[in-house]
Amino acid sequence: MTDIQKTGPADRPPLPATATTAPQPIRAVPVRHYGRYVAAVAAIAALATIVYAFSRGRINWGAVPDYFFDDRILTGVGKTLLLTALSMVIGIVGGVLLAVMRLSKNPVTSSVSWFYIWFFRGTPVLVQLFVWFNLGLVFEYINLGPVYKDYWSSFMTPLLTALLGLGLNEAAYMAEICRAGLLSVDEGQTEAAHALGMSHGRTLWRVVIPQAMRVIVPPTGNEVINMLKTTSLVAAVQFYELFKYAQDIGQSSGAPVEMYFLAAAWYLIMTSVLSIGQFYLERYYARGSSRSLPPTPLQRIRADLLSLGRPKGGMA
Repeated sequence: MTDIQKTGPADRPPLPATATTAPQPIRAVPVRHYGRYVAAVAAIAALATIVYAFSRGRINWGAVPDYFFDDRILTGVGKTLLLTALSMVIGIVGGVLLAVMRLSKNPVTSSVSWFYIWFFRGTPVLVQLFVWFNLGLVFEYINLGPVYKDYWSSFMTPLLTALLGLGLNEAAYMAEICRAGLLSVDEGQTEAAHALGMSHGRTLWRVVIPQAMRVIVPPTGNEVINMLKTTSLVAAVQFYELFKYAQDIGQSSGAPVEMYFLAAAWYLIMTSVLSIGQFYLERYYARGSSRSLPPTPLQRIRADLLSLGRPKGGMA
């Protein structure tokens, strides 16, 4: 038989002396993204071209700061915010009720909710405003018995038209948002609450809705910002808010385009403030859903500033 040569640690050749030394640190070489540089240069060039074109245009930019804090503009800003808040209250309350009706086992209530959502989501807001404003052709007067009685044209003021047109339309969208939030909660939560003897309404209020808020809040914040911009449509029914006041000032001052830019600047300011509020509200309801909360804008800026002083290379 042939002898099998067995090798062991003693039979291995000795390692070179250099292998026993400490390993050298590995330098991380960042990957070059040349496409990003090209896209950044193209974006900067496009922005510079737009700024140059506006600077050479026949626009009296001096009129914008002259009327930026005009009393009528500030009044319009206040009315825009008030109309946004009231319309969203109507939309949220109506949306919650419609969502509960849509999820009901009663076929009548669920069908009514479905028809409401189908109708108001299927027609433009501007059309709904004109319909509410001209319903006097159908209802000559409104009669609430001993409480109130008047002609429809006197009853349907521009403010009431704006609230009904915006609020009821928003309720249809909020119904779908709330329904998605309620369906996101596991059914076991409801079953456990019922097993503890909690009623359906108490279970909905104390168990389901608090958990659904993490899903409901982000799209609701978007709806608030969208509502703020949609309020400009009520100028068509002669309700005076920011856009309507800017239109009147533009016609009287001879600078209509400049007043449009002024209104756009105020809308940007208000939407920016609402976006910050939406971020912190989402962060509040994100507690418990993840191990760490998303960083705030100040924390991001601080982290970016600290990262600038760190060396690019390092240990792998």
